[in-house]
Amino acid sequence: MVNPVHLRTLLEVVTQKSFAASALRLGYTPSAVSQQMSALERDTGTTLFTRGAKSIEPTPAALTMVRHAKRVLTDIDALMAATSTPDLDPSGKPLQELRIGIFPSLATYALPKLLGSRDWDQLGIALRVNVGEPHQTITGLRQDGELDLALIFQVGQGGLAWPAQMERQWLGDDPFRVVVPASWKLDGTSVFSAAQLADMPWIMHHPGTSDATVISRLFAAFNIHPRVVAHSDDFNASLHMAAAGLGAALVPELAMLRAPAGIQVIDAPEIRLARSIFALRPEGRDNPKVGVFMDRLTNVLAELSIGPKRR
Repeated sequence: MVNPVHLRTLLEVVTQKSFAASALRLGYTPSAVSQQMSALERDTGTTLFTRGAKSIEPTPAALTMVRHAKRVLTDIDALMAATSTPDLDPSGKPLQELRIGIFPSLATYALPKLLGSRDWDQLGIALRVNVGEPHQTITGLRQDGELDLALIFQVGQGGLAWPAQMERQWLGDDPFRVVVPASWKLDGTSVFSAAQLADMPWIMHHPGTSDATVISRLFAAFNIHPRVVAHSDDFNASLHMAAAGLGAALVPELAMLRAPAGIQVIDAPEIRLARSIFALRPEGRDNPKVGVFMDRLTNVLAELSIGPKRR
């Protein structure tokens, strides 16, 4: 039996003519895409691609299969929609599904506040949440119909690319703070220079990530060559390692809202860095609950003085 997931992957591979490009758009590894296509060829007894050293070309059989696959997948989607049981609010009214992607620290702070508000059940939203880093969430926007809204951050000007024809809304800037172990007993009233920071052991992002590149450039501008004692892309882990006395870390304010005891924030005015928070929405995808959700979210962020001032 042919796997519908393999048919969806086939459509993307025929369009992209590349396993790697298709994997990027679908959120798979290139190896997984190749394995799916090999399985589809075995199931159908058909050669779907001619594989070259640097590219692949769909065969006539693949193009014929694509035409049939589109109809089959449309019928499957219609069947699932017709047989699914709608979510209902406490009064028995149907809820409108809203599918969002959101990065971890925003989810940790914002979602409990939104879901715990007294009138959430009256908003008519059946929330579906995908928590992930921005590059993972953006992948969800590339797949037709997977996400209605993506909440992402960007540090500096590079490192992220999102699909064309996206509506983008800036939600605010989340400043980084220099966090050190409280056990170091630094003077909390002092202002620390870049030279003083250079002597500290540091918990840094993994080399090659977009955050690490921006932070490294910032430090290099002040001739800081940190002595790295740990690499971590997880701010929660970084905070706990700092609390345990391992080293200093740069952590955004949102991630510090659930910080453990044992850390201290020091004043280092030369280290000016923030991550910009954006909401991305595919153009033409009309879900009326996006506006309702975004209005609530901007109110939550305003409590932290993040985002445009509310009047």
